[in-house]
Amino acid sequence: MSTVTPMVVRMGKLSVRATLSTILVALALTAMLAGSFGAPPSAKAADDSCPAVEVVFARGTNEAQGVGATGQSFVDALTARLPGKTVDVYGVNYPASMNFGQAADGIVDASNKIQSIAASCPSTQIVLGGYSQGAAVAGYTTTDSVPAGFDLPAGITGPMPPAVASHVAAVVLFGTPDAWIMNLLDRSAPPITIGQSYIAKTLQLCATGDPVCFPGGLDRSAHSSYKNNGMADQAAAFAVGQLKGGAPAATMQQTAGEVGAGQPAAERAPAPEPAVDAPVGN
Repeated sequence: MSTVTPMVVRMGKLSVRATLSTILVALALTAMLAGSFGAPPSAKAADDSCPAVEVVFARGTNEAQGVGATGQSFVDALTARLPGKTVDVYGVNYPASMNFGQAADGIVDASNKIQSIAASCPSTQIVLGGYSQGAAVAGYTTTDSVPAGFDLPAGITGPMPPAVASHVAAVVLFGTPDAWIMNLLDRSAPPITIGQSYIAKTLQLCATGDPVCFPGGLDRSAHSSYKNNGMADQAAAFAVGQLKGGAPAATMQQTAGEVGAGQPAAERAPAPEPAVDAPVGN
């Protein structure tokens, strides 16, 4: 004999099914909306791991791997001026040896590191820096053109893409080798030319009498003075200003009243060759 299901029971089952369907649809819509307006967990984790600022610094000749004494003094001064901000530090990986041709390794490494930060941590502000031979490395890294007849080192195909410049907030260079010094150390080296996109946010510091960067300089100790002569703090103040969107500064700054302020290294009068008998470095 057939069993007739009461209408109430059947309607009850339909109501349950309808309710479940409504809930499932609501949950699906919620999930879609969350996916539309919320960041995926992996992206959020990547953002959380990115520092507010990253310093990419190339050390001077014969300094141990890392950022070197001048670089550390600069990093310490910069970090002190950015309380509550995460500041990561990367020491450009290159020999920093007496074989100055190998400085090309530093250009490759610095360029690749900067582009990697820009791609993986687009909100991170980069501060590029260097001391002595490292200042040459950092300066070359900013170039926007390759001199005619110059062969690029293995690892890079040309200057950094123009879009990368917006991720670099400041460039600070200590004791940048003058043109005649570069010619003395490596006749094949092209002039150090700061790229147009970086000029307004670049500060070059040269201590009075520094034979490597100061016209006619004879004070070899001046070249080792940046870590404690106040210029590391001066560079940090400049970098913080640029991080906050400050006004552009001159591309060369020396101690007050000294000749050569405001001029690119390549345009200053060369010092007599006898002024230096020591290698670029500390």
